[in-house]
Amino acid sequence: MSIDPSSIPNFGGQPEPEPTGEPAGVVIPDQDLVKQLLEQMELKYVVDDEGDLAAPWEEFRTYFMFRGDEDQQIFAVRTFYDRPYTIDDKPQLHEAIDDWNRRTLWPKVYTHTHDDGSVRLVGEAQMLVGLGVGLEHFVSSTVSWVRASIEFDKWVTETLGLEKEVDANPEDGEDGEE
Repeated sequence: MSIDPSSIPNFGGQPEPEPTGEPAGVVIPDQDLVKQLLEQMELKYVVDDEGDLAAPWEEFRTYFMFRGDEDQQIFAVRTFYDRPYTIDDKPQLHEAIDDWNRRTLWPKVYTHTHDDGSVRLVGEAQMLVGLGVGLEHFVSSTVSWVRASIEFDKWVTETLGLEKEVDANPEDGEDGEE
């Protein structure tokens, strides 16, 4: 899943240079830009009840959100991993995600404990975009964040020895042998 930034059309149909007076190639990203990027990446997405874009996978969903005031606006890519853990699992989870967070730039991962006592993992990367950002930087960062979210899911499954659960499921077409 890769995308050549030069193949992305001129989003918003704005003439060059952009009317905002920003240097060529600088955009103020919005949800339409992200939708077009997701379409270019051939990723399915939905818009949730709060108006955020979400790309669902089998074991997690990734949200693409804009938050904050106009010139201090932040673009966040936040992934909610669906595998539930228990409170007793938290020390092992913290050890694993501390290792991930030390070794990687993104997503930064943390635990979230729900009211029912279940613990889930959340990954997040953010970029300040309110004053504009280079289109190529925005595209390459977003693509990298999505890839890293997928890689984290694979990594945590392997690190915590959860692949046995996945491999043991005959519906997956796997026989569990390595």
